[in-house]
Amino acid sequence: MSTRRIILASASPSRKRLLESVGISPEILVSGVNEEDPDLLALKPSEMVIALAIMKAHTVRNSHPVGDNALVIGCDSTFEFEGQNLGKPLTAEAAIARAKSMRGKSGYLHTGHSIIDTAQEIEVSDMSTSKVTFVDMTDREIEEYVATGEPLNVAGGFTLDGLSAPFIAHIDGDPSGIIGLSLPTLRKMLINLGLEWGDLL
Repeated sequence: MSTRRIILASASPSRKRLLESVGISPEILVSGVNEEDPDLLALKPSEMVIALAIMKAHTVRNSHPVGDNALVIGCDSTFEFEGQNLGKPLTAEAAIARAKSMRGKSGYLHTGHSIIDTAQEIEVSDMSTSKVTFVDMTDREIEEYVATGEPLNVAGGFTLDGLSAPFIAHIDGDPSGIIGLSLPTLRKMLINLGLEWGDLL
């Protein structure tokens, strides 16, 4: 068992499941950072996810007694499609329109990561990017998928590990990064902190 407090600054059940699937048991402390801040949305997608990941990690670290032996992990994801930043659709109408525009095409899922090591008082940040190509979904498939409610609150309006999996034709990159937290990127960041993967287990 890890001697570190592993704190995930995210409400995402997918990120929690990813960590648990590889033997990491994080504590969940939600940052409450406003992901729809116009100043953040004005950034390039790749810049925005890093900025939000850092903000989430720092907000949790500053607003909770995390202690001096914690690793606080913040993440944020967005989908870049035809140069546009596509976050959570939030409404069924937006999700349907988005799926119709993306069917048969490709975009890039960016996931930003930030880790604050409170023992060493240092932090690192990094990003993973994967290309996602969709099948040419029918109108009925889109409407039935959106009716499940799943796409409304996930970046890009789709999930690799959920109900939209049959509609993803191909990915080029790290699958876990598309789900919301890149495990290879997390490992690389730990090495940059002078730690090893086993320090999280």
